[in-house]
Amino acid sequence: MPVPRPTRVEIDLAALRHNFREIQRIVGPGCDVLAVVKADAYGHGVSQVAPALADAGARLFGVALVEEGMQLRRLGIEQPIIILGGIFPGQEPDVLAHQLTPVLYDLTCARQLERVASDAGCNIDYHLKVDTGMGRLGFRVELLDEALPVLKNLKNLNMTGLMSHLAVADEPQRPLTGLQYDAFAGVIAKVSEAGFKPLYRHIANSAGIYSRELTGCNLVRPGISLYGGLTGGPYVNRFTQQPVMSFISQVAQLKDIPPGEGVSYGHRFVTSRLSRVAAVPVGYADGYNRLLTNRGDVLIHGRRAPVVGTVCMDWTLVDVTDLPDTRVGDQVTLLGQDGDAIITAEEWADKIGSITYEVFCQISKRVPRLFVNA
Repeated sequence: MPVPRPTRVEIDLAALRHNFREIQRIVGPGCDVLAVVKADAYGHGVSQVAPALADAGARLFGVALVEEGMQLRRLGIEQPIIILGGIFPGQEPDVLAHQLTPVLYDLTCARQLERVASDAGCNIDYHLKVDTGMGRLGFRVELLDEALPVLKNLKNLNMTGLMSHLAVADEPQRPLTGLQYDAFAGVIAKVSEAGFKPLYRHIANSAGIYSRELTGCNLVRPGISLYGGLTGGPYVNRFTQQPVMSFISQVAQLKDIPPGEGVSYGHRFVTSRLSRVAAVPVGYADGYNRLLTNRGDVLIHGRRAPVVGTVCMDWTLVDVTDLPDTRVGDQVTLLGQDGDAIITAEEWADKIGSITYEVFCQISKRVPRLFVNA
């Protein structure tokens, strides 16, 4: 059996469970938490993350794809699984066989799902999605008067949820979130008047949970906040969030380089002094973004060291001249905490012009996940 590479991701399941319970504490006992585990639990490894969240008390799960829902069933998840991205023609039998709950935003899809359910002699639960301002998926509010009577006549479909999605909840100074909440309140009333009694009403993503009161809603959909990635802006000090993912490698080689010499592809870094450079076996194929060239930092012995030169597919170079105790085999923390120092996903995102979601999701599958505190 081959010895694994030293580069790895560590997933702290105790931190994950803490974050879930903290969200549940904040929303209170009258509101359920739908744990979003799409995209392999945001790159954290759904095979361990989903069971850990179920143990923590998650009563519903959310994924983007039917295939992801089927994977959760194979993992033994028995709770309702909401297919947030909806379904496509031909997937209806899988929805039925695995007791998945699709989000519906299209009457053609709803009619086809009704036919499959009718032929099978059973009922299928669904959540109705309404577009209150995201401009992406969902029935437009002004078209509900046409859609609701059609949905009412689909006798084998049960509306168990009513939902929308916030577009700018992470920018609380903008008025759109309030307007979306107001529109959603009107949608709730309209759906009720049409004779539907959805069990769940939900609009809040991670940022929405902390942006305002959840009036009229009894379900929230945290994703990034489960994984410790909602660390900036108005959310600081609002709740005790713990980072779940650490991205770790080690020093493979140390080299003394005279002043005036370039390192790595393109020689985008040239030494200005006698420099000690550490080669670390991690690169953009692992998810260490190439935009961190000459911009990123790593942690060694609890201290920062700068990335120098172009990040390669499999290697990254780090200037450890000011860390004279560095040795081959020393741990290098790319993302996470070492001693009192920490590099957050938000710091990464700021440096590469992205968001924490992408930071987590782009960590390559070739990097092994090590689950701790199970």
